[in-house]
Amino acid sequence: MRLLIVGTLKGQLTTATKIAMDNGATVTHAEDSDQAMRVVRGGKGADLMLVDVALDIRDLVMRLEAEHIHVPIVACGITTDARAAVAAIHAGAKEYIPLPPDPELIAAVLAAVANDSRDLIYRDDAMAKVVKLAQQIAGSDASVMITGESGTGKEVLARYVHTRSNRARKPFISINCAAIPEHLLESELFGHEKGSFTGAIARRIGKFEEATGGTLLLDEVSEMDVRLQSKLLRAIQERVIDRVGGTRPVPVDIRIIATSNRNLADAVKEGKFREDLLFRLNVVNLKIPALRDRPADILELAQHFAKKYADANGVPLRPISPDARRVLTTNRWQGNVRELENTMHRAVLMASGDEIGADAILSPDGDRLDLTRTPPAVAHATFAAEQVTRALVGRTVADVERDLILETLKHCLGNRTHAANILGISIRTLRNKLNEYADDGQPIPPPGSGEVRSAAAA
Repeated sequence: MRLLIVGTLKGQLTTATKIAMDNGATVTHAEDSDQAMRVVRGGKGADLMLVDVALDIRDLVMRLEAEHIHVPIVACGITTDARAAVAAIHAGAKEYIPLPPDPELIAAVLAAVANDSRDLIYRDDAMAKVVKLAQQIAGSDASVMITGESGTGKEVLARYVHTRSNRARKPFISINCAAIPEHLLESELFGHEKGSFTGAIARRIGKFEEATGGTLLLDEVSEMDVRLQSKLLRAIQERVIDRVGGTRPVPVDIRIIATSNRNLADAVKEGKFREDLLFRLNVVNLKIPALRDRPADILELAQHFAKKYADANGVPLRPISPDARRVLTTNRWQGNVRELENTMHRAVLMASGDEIGADAILSPDGDRLDLTRTPPAVAHATFAAEQVTRALVGRTVADVERDLILETLKHCLGNRTHAANILGISIRTLRNKLNEYADDGQPIPPPGSGEVRSAAAA
C-alpha cells in the first residue's frame, strides 16, 4: 500500500503518516499538487492520495485524468465544515476525513483502498493443491501464469504469491490489460517521454519501472494486442524496457505474474497470442478450479463473507440455515467467488430472524437463487430427485433394494437379462431375489411382458 500525502496542515498530517505506517503503508509527502504530480510521474506511484482540502482538488483530479493516472483521492482538513467536505467530494475526492485523524478511520480507509481483506480462504482439497504449489514456488523469481474462470480469485492468489516471496517488501503493481485501450496500454506499461505523443506533457514512469524490485501483475494478459506482445517479450527476456519516445533502454528488476481466463493454447493456434511469450510467462502454471469444482470451499467462503459484511454493515452475525446451505451448495456459481461474495452481501442485508435462511439467498433481481435461471425441466428434475431422496429416509436397505429390483424389472418389461445388467448383478442372483419376493407375496412381472403376476415361477 503506497500512500501519498499532499499538503502540510500545520503538522496534523504527521499523525496520519504514523498511523498509515503502523498499518503497513509506504508514505511519501508532497507539499502541493505540482510536487504530487512529479511523484506519481516519477515511478514512486501511489495507491491513495491524502490531500489537504485547502488545495485545489478539482485541478489535481483533472491533471491526473489528463495524464491517465488513476489514483483515488481522500480529502482531509482540520475543520469539520460540512460545506468543505461536500465541495471536496464534488471535486472528485472519494471521501473526507477530519483532522486530527481517528486511527481506526485511517486504518479503515487504507484497508478499503488496498483491499487487503481479500484473504485466501479455502478448505477443498482441489484448492489446497493449488495453494501448496503456490507456496512451493513463491520464493523463486520464476514467472507465473494463473489461469481460471472469471471470479475464481486469480489476483488474490497473485498477491498471496507476492507476500510469500523475497520481494514481499517491494511494490506489488497490478495492471488490467483488458481495461486499458490499446493505444494507452504501451505507455501505461513502459512509460513515455515528454512530447512523445499528443498529451504527453511530461515524462511518465510506467508500471514496469514502478514495480522494480517487486512484482508486476499482468491481469488478463490474453487481451493484450499481439503487436504489443513482442515488446513485452523483449522486456521479460532482456530485463530492459523502452519508454515510448525514449532513446535508451531502461533496466528493470521485476517478477512477472500473469492471469488469464482464456485458454492461451487456443489463442496461440488462432494467432492471437505469441507462443514464445506464452512459454516465457508460463514457467509455472497455477490453475484455479471453478468454485463448483471445489464444493468444500462454498460454505467456508459463505461463512467468511457473512461475517465480513455483517461487520461492515453493523448488523448481527447470523448462522446460515441448513436450507440456505443447500441452496448455496447446489448452485452452479457461474461467476465463482465474486458471485458468491455478492450473494452473501445481499443475504446479510436481507436476512431476518436468527438465521440467514434460503429466502435471503437471492439473485441480483431479487428472486430466490434456487428458483432463478433454471430451465423448467431441470427444476422439475431437481424437485423429483429431492422427493426421491426424502422417500428413502426411514426405510430399510432390504426394502429399498426390493423396490429397486422390481422397478428395474418393470422398466425392462420383465426381461431378466436386461434387468440384471442394469442392476449390476448376476442373472442367478436376480432370480433368487425374485423367488424370495414371490414367496413373500410380492407381484412379479412375468418374463417378456409388462403384466404383473404373483407366482413363484419367477
